Amino acid sequence: METIIIIVFVLGYLAITLEHNLKIDKLIPALGMMALLWAIIALTNMDVFEVNSELKELEPTGLEEILLHHLGKTAEILVFLLGAMTIVEIIDYFDGFATIKGFIKTKSKKKLLWIFSILAFILSAIIDNLTATIVLVTILQKVIKDRETRLWFAGLIVITANAGGAWSPIGDVTTTMLWIGNKVTTLVLIEHVLLPSIVCMIVPVLLAGRYKVFQGTLADDPEEVVDEPKSEHGATMLYLGLGAIVFVPFFKTVTHLPPYVGMMLSLAVVATFAEIYSKSKFSITNVEGEGDDTVGYHSPVHASLSKIEMPSILFFLGILLAVGALESLGMLFEFAQSLDANVPMLGTESRGELVSDLVVLILGVGSAIIDNVPLVAASMGMFSVPIDDPVWHFIAYSAGTGGSMLIIGSAAGVVAMGMEKIDFFWYLKKIAWLAFAGFIAGAVVFALLRNFVLNV
Repeated sequence: METIIIIVFVLGYLAITLEHNLKIDKLIPALGMMALLWAIIALTNMDVFEVNSELKELEPTGLEEILLHHLGKTAEILVFLLGAMTIVEIIDYFDGFATIKGFIKTKSKKKLLWIFSILAFILSAIIDNLTATIVLVTILQKVIKDRETRLWFAGLIVITANAGGAWSPIGDVTTTMLWIGNKVTTLVLIEHVLLPSIVCMIVPVLLAGRYKVFQGTLADDPEEVVDEPKSEHGATMLYLGLGAIVFVPFFKTVTHLPPYVGMMLSLAVVATFAEIYSKSKFSITNVEGEGDDTVGYHSPVHASLSKIEMPSILFFLGILLAVGALESLGMLFEFAQSLDANVPMLGTESRGELVSDLVVLILGVGSAIIDNVPLVAASMGMFSVPIDDPVWHFIAYSAGTGGSMLIIGSAAGVVAMGMEKIDFFWYLKKIAWLAFAGFIAGAVVFALLRNFVLNV
């Protein structure tokens, strides 16, 4: 029966990986795979277990109990993401991101490259790499008219946004999973991963800066017009929203409550100001004021909630519960045990678990080919090293930055591909080696930092 379980998982995984070829949204195979796996477990009365990290063994448990356990852990991540997505949409409702365009004054291509790269690195650490890419590519389309030039900038934005998301607990969904799953803490994660992520950003930008496409200045556009802000409160909502998201890790540190609680508090504060700043008058049955963006909704918050990417939320639900099924059957634990037994020199016994840097690097490269969410979810079920073990930090770095090597290897890459119609093979030929150089350089810095600085 375990063979059938593995076949279902592999087929579902392949369908997710080949979503562009099959033209089927990846949430469909993710949800179907999840439901089938748990149905097979229930119908065949397979034994399910929970990993005891202290004793490093499997403990038998009831099916309903273990399913509820995985649903609870998954819900923590999904509710957190819903809150963060809503805050970002509220900022966008007030056109807050237009404030960022006001900071871009130069016409020098090299300076623009550094400005967009630094903005991508910083923004992705706050509002996540996917949203940061959407915001910056949108601004890029207003600043650079030549499409060929814009493609190069978009490629570098993908690399730097993924680098920025890796060191922040709220910057990438995989890092968020490790944070909420109590594998890493905020300050120690930043301590281990910030410098490697900076190197991962700087190396590709330095190399790309030598290219002819980034030399010289942009041509003046005679038709260029200055966009008027849609709302006088845009800048206020931008700073308030970003500050509210950054507040969440501090809230968790002080209260020791799950991160989603802090995110809900932040959402409540941002939503309150959104209601106050909104000039629309609304009632239970209708909204007054023609031409208002809130027509059809009772408030700006409702309008923002309607734009949430529910397909992504459902995909995470499906894939995390599917991986939870494999974990509950003990498959991931047994795979980790066999890995430790059969691969020599995988680490040091002082870290409690023999996990190789090479294995984690392979995971990073693999995240460029297949989705990094199930890869990280599987690694969380495989290894029972303690919280803040350097292994978790290396996984956060590798899974977060490794996806940049292919345009389809990360959410940031996929959205840039859609917005700019970037060709897969163009990216592979022009940008992939820059991403690989940054990935390896950052990995080397991580190893040196871990072994010779933080381990002292």
